[in-house]
Amino acid sequence: MAGTAPLAASTVPHPRRPFNSAAGSGCGADSGPDALRHWYENDLGWPTVPAAPGEPLRLVTGVRFDVLEVPAPAGVRALGHLVPGSPVALQGGRMRLLVAAGSAEELPGLLAWLEWGAPALDPGVRALGAGGAMDGPVRPGPSVGGIRPPSGSAEDPAGPVQGAAVWLRPPESGCEVEASLPTLSAMGGVGGAPDLVRLVNTLATECHRVRLRRAGRRTVRRSRPRRPGESSPEHGRGR
Repeated sequence: MAGTAPLAASTVPHPRRPFNSAAGSGCGADSGPDALRHWYENDLGWPTVPAAPGEPLRLVTGVRFDVLEVPAPAGVRALGHLVPGSPVALQGGRMRLLVAAGSAEELPGLLAWLEWGAPALDPGVRALGAGGAMDGPVRPGPSVGGIRPPSGSAEDPAGPVQGAAVWLRPPESGCEVEASLPTLSAMGGVGGAPDLVRLVNTLATECHRVRLRRAGRRTVRRSRPRRPGESSPEHGRGR
């Protein structure tokens, strides 16, 4: 498939502070789970799943939006296909891009149409849609605003606190998020929403490149000659 040559590792952008309109809602980043839930449900109109004690708040997918999830380095390459107000979250080494509701159902057909649907070719793009939920990202603020990927490790960017989700591009309060989300209806250039087809093709291509880079590094490590006195990786097995 064309365009599968390895690229240099990308740097994941630092999480961004929310817009002032969101910050003015009385829900600071360190205001607690009740304030965060109020922001999602009242300011954004996003349904949530009540959080059990000690568990993160969950956002219901398939109602206002679906989610495409990929390794963070692959997602970085796709950010240029989004409009500035299109929300994007990070958790662990994964990036979650919000897309139009119903997109998760379209993903298998899109990947097949783009020739990423062969049984032996896993594009690495995962989707959350109707009946699903994602961890509600915290809104970056003084307590988590310094979060950044570990130095020299774009393959495994850090979450804010013990793997919690964080907004890389937070949504705007009082705005209709649907207008900024990638959708199939934008394929013919109708409206200002990004084209879901181009986004999915970019994500699948970049996921493939990430796998090629990782496979190349594993090959280099296996083929490196052992130094005198260095034990074999197989040494000690079978005991």
